[in-house]
Amino acid sequence: MATSRSLCMFWFSLLAILSNVALKADARAFFVFGDSLVDNGNNNYLATTARADNVPYGVDYPTRRPTGRFSNGYNIPDLISQAIGAEATLPYLSPMLTGQKLLVGANFASAGVGILNDTGVQFVNIIRMPQQLAYLEQYKQRVSEIIGEQETERLVSQSLTLMTLGGNDFVNNYYLVPFSARSRQFALSDYVPYIVSEYRKILMRLYELGLRRVLVTGTGPLGCVPAELAQHSRNGECSEQLQRAAGLFNPQLQNMLDSLNQEIGSHVFIGVNIRQSSIDFISDPERYGFVTAKIACCGQGPYNGIGLCTPRSNLCPNRDIYAFWDPFHPSEKANRIIVQQIMTGSTDYISPMNLSTIMALDAMENV
Repeated sequence: MATSRSLCMFWFSLLAILSNVALKADARAFFVFGDSLVDNGNNNYLATTARADNVPYGVDYPTRRPTGRFSNGYNIPDLISQAIGAEATLPYLSPMLTGQKLLVGANFASAGVGILNDTGVQFVNIIRMPQQLAYLEQYKQRVSEIIGEQETERLVSQSLTLMTLGGNDFVNNYYLVPFSARSRQFALSDYVPYIVSEYRKILMRLYELGLRRVLVTGTGPLGCVPAELAQHSRNGECSEQLQRAAGLFNPQLQNMLDSLNQEIGSHVFIGVNIRQSSIDFISDPERYGFVTAKIACCGQGPYNGIGLCTPRSNLCPNRDIYAFWDPFHPSEKANRIIVQQIMTGSTDYISPMNLSTIMALDAMENV
């Protein structure tokens, strides 16, 4: 009887372990590509100045310590993971990303990068897009060693992906210095179609690597961030040239996504209009509980928009009333507003459908 009971306990324990592994393997993987808006710590492992590894970054993160996120707390990928009930992805360069953690997905993003390889050259050692894509191929090989090639392809094809690029191609390239190489090569009206065409190649490579649900964000209101106000604004007005750049880029990006989906015959690429969700709280901050959408919480100089957020910077006591955390990046509360529109927003914010609709449709297809 004791032997029989022991055998039952053994098989019950084994079944529980196998069920737990299966649940983890069946969970929807989440992949993140792009720049500092979505980097969650890869640059901590690189010799670059584009890092957020010093206090007060992370002051409102659960650990109260800097994590590499350019935020006082959670960033957009974290909040999407929470909204869909998934575990947060780890940076691909993290030594913790092994074994079952790989099945959750991975964050390949790197602060400072752009669509073009010459964007962010001043940061030197960052993970440019060809390398981010190469890391996805490497990731697939690593996962294949755990669950096999066929299951890996299924995991990738049923995953969710977030891609955030474009802002740095203006701020840290075209407008980085007066008479930059790219501004001498292209008029703005020609530069925008050029980078959109280069972006198309990146997205098609994601498709070739098996990704089938990709959220693609446009740029935010580039001319309205505290860094630009500090340099170009006299009375708090947004920089016209950067606003014009964003105004040209975002519609052309959405048109390109629509064209790609039509070519593929499926809604693979979902356009996320971060510019609109940001303009909402920038134009009417009080409606969203902000005291200001012009002054950064952490920084120095006019609008706290000069230089980087450092231990010696001015630091606001209540981050929830500031739309911007540092001279370039939204606060966690602003990120929550953006993610809410990703989850449930109308086609003014995400097209052709929001993420809640996507999750429901995909759940029915994968039953």
